[in-house]
Amino acid sequence: MPTPSRRPAGAFALLAAVAGALVAVVLGFLTFGAQATVAPDGLPLAVAAPPGPLQAAAHGIASHGGGQVAWRVTSAEEGRKLLEDKEVYGVLELPSTVVVSGAVNPSGTQIAQQVLTGAAQAMGGTSKIETLHAASVAGRVAPLGLSALAWVGCLAGGAVLVLVGARIGREAGVAARCTQIFSAGVLVTGVLAGFLKLWDSSLPLGWDVLGFLFLTSTAFAALQTGLLRLLGVRAMAVLGPLYLVAPAVAGQVPELLNPAYRAVLWSWTPFRFSTEGLRSLLQGVPGAPDVTTGVWVLAALLGAGLVLALWPGRSALQEAEADASHRVVQVGVH
Repeated sequence: MPTPSRRPAGAFALLAAVAGALVAVVLGFLTFGAQATVAPDGLPLAVAAPPGPLQAAAHGIASHGGGQVAWRVTSAEEGRKLLEDKEVYGVLELPSTVVVSGAVNPSGTQIAQQVLTGAAQAMGGTSKIETLHAASVAGRVAPLGLSALAWVGCLAGGAVLVLVGARIGREAGVAARCTQIFSAGVLVTGVLAGFLKLWDSSLPLGWDVLGFLFLTSTAFAALQTGLLRLLGVRAMAVLGPLYLVAPAVAGQVPELLNPAYRAVLWSWTPFRFSTEGLRSLLQGVPGAPDVTTGVWVLAALLGAGLVLALWPGRSALQEAEADASHRVVQVGVH
């Protein structure tokens, strides 16, 4: 009987090399590409002046900056309200006070302070920095760090459930998936709360913070479990790289990202909603718009994930495998 032909080993080696190159391309775009192309583009800043001669100076400052800075001329009170709502990342109160906020993403605060300080110095004064809701190092790092840890922790739990099911030859049922989702939400929230206390015991840990962390963790767990149910371990090819988006994209304000990254990645990544909402809560600004937005988006993710994970019936992957098995032709020996 002739032996079936086999592809040369060299062809498989070339295919493996191509796969490795494609992975490098994807990771380059998702991570270092976003960081390497950071530049101001419409950075929202405010310049505040009382009625009188300083108004002309404020409009003069606002006329500069090109497309890199989007200036707003306001009163001091209105400027601080815009800063509280994160509609601007800093305010220059003429003649020389630079006002920034610890509740704003640190990347936005850093560049805003540089630009505003330079504008104040250009007027011949020595700038004074005033920080609202001053944030510690942990307060600046924790929102993004905890969001990423919530994603990874819940993803590990969902992957273990799928792998155990494959090992025993039986997919987890509705009760098991429901238990996994809400148990992961509770346990991961406890871990994140522990890290907050470990990193900086002065950070608030009230019911609003705990509730937001629980919503984040449970939403992530539900979405991941739903996709793992549909695709099996193949879903890791989608869920794993999403973790890499967190520091590269969600760690920046959109006005510092290349417009392509802003539209393709930042606009939808779930990490930015959890990160900025948590940042406002930790810095004592629960009324900031990004808290409400984060709650709505995470609640929608939770609902969608629960539908995917708990809807009765067989997964699409199971149905595809069943259809494939029905098409197998059994050949008997005559």
